[in-house]
Amino acid sequence: MRIGKATRGVSGGFTLIELLIVMAIIGILVTIAQPTWLFATRKAREAVLRENLYAIRESIDQYHADRGSYPWALADLVEHGYLRRIPGDPVTRRSDTWVPVPPPEGERTVYDIRSGAEGAGLDNVPYSEW
Repeated sequence: MRIGKATRGVSGGFTLIELLIVMAIIGILVTIAQPTWLFATRKAREAVLRENLYAIRESIDQYHADRGSYPWALADLVEHGYLRRIPGDPVTRRSDTWVPVPPPEGERTVYDIRSGAEGAGLDNVPYSEW
């Protein structure tokens, strides 16, 4: 007595049509997910940029409060222990693109800091104005 169907002539693999359908579905899903992933990546970089700007500005203010003057360069913040290292700009992916802003009195010290990145953020404000 035989149980089940005979499997003569039936292969165990997938047909070309089945593989093409699966590839098409994967392609559609990637196409839908890509803009969301790019937006999330950009949003994360901008959040890190805001945090790095905040940390540097807080260090500049603390330096000024402790020493009575602004630092001559960002390296002074590291040298005197206000920062472990100069954080990188996540948009330019470098730590040497920060643009120091002198105080209104015109001294050649670092009163504020700006990003040296070109372009604008998701809020359409140029990075150089953050």
